[in-house]
Amino acid sequence: MSDESSYTPEEVAKILKISRFTVYELIKRGELTAYHIGRKVRVEPADLDRYKQNAKGCPPALTQATVKATQSLANLDEGLIICGQDMVLDILTRQLQAELPQLRFLRHYIGSIPGLLELYQGSANLVTAHLWDGDNGEYNTPYVRRLLPGQRTIIYNLLYRFEGFYVAKGNPKAINSWNDLTRSDVRFVNRECGSGARVLLDEQLRKLDIETASVQGYGHEETSHLAVASFVARGEADVGLGTEKGALQVESVDFIPLHKERYDLVMRKEDAAKPHFQKVIAILRSTAFRNEVAGLGGYDISDMGKLMAEL
Repeated sequence: MSDESSYTPEEVAKILKISRFTVYELIKRGELTAYHIGRKVRVEPADLDRYKQNAKGCPPALTQATVKATQSLANLDEGLIICGQDMVLDILTRQLQAELPQLRFLRHYIGSIPGLLELYQGSANLVTAHLWDGDNGEYNTPYVRRLLPGQRTIIYNLLYRFEGFYVAKGNPKAINSWNDLTRSDVRFVNRECGSGARVLLDEQLRKLDIETASVQGYGHEETSHLAVASFVARGEADVGLGTEKGALQVESVDFIPLHKERYDLVMRKEDAAKPHFQKVIAILRSTAFRNEVAGLGGYDISDMGKLMAEL
């Protein structure tokens, strides 16, 4: 360590086996607590341990003030609560803050099913989903119908991305298919219930008639693509499921693409005509935003901002 009581971002990156840029992103998003000494950033061991525990399935608690602000914004036209975990939403939020500084925009880092439930309960007003229905191969629409019964909603596309396996460099165990997860020499690391990746896995296992008990490590959950990739990079599992973008952020892992998924934004139809919701769609369709997202790599933006369904 650089001193006896704290880590530099570079040291944190080495411990977690991620890039230092990802460490700065975690700090910016409030997922990893840090402090400044002049221009230098430091992370205390206790805060790093707390982040690691949160990544293992105990998401950080919202403060009482944040909860009150969230409830307020969900019910009043003073901003947006945006649910979802992809970094593209951080870019979208930053753009909204720049163009509508008089409003507040809050990010809630939760999975697809919890996000849709927040929308149904009135505690969020713009949520993302990437939920695959194994019976008809359709994305999101069946789940929106089921989880928001009787509600009028609109679905816009944000992007497409590949879900696949995170494996050690060179894929030494030749893990290439869903059936490989049942091998006795393969340790898996899972995503939490309600996430789009978990739904994809469970639907694939169901269609292949694979019992979850036959997947070693099925019960071990991590709460983000980054945490799953880092878990594999540390050698604590042989394979995990996540997005291509997650693999690009973590050293020592390769990505095996399996499934192209649709990542959509869902809102209530009654909100769609409001100025700040219209601003969201305008940003998605803007050349500047599309170019910024395309520059990140790992995304297909061909339908970004396209109306996918009205329910």
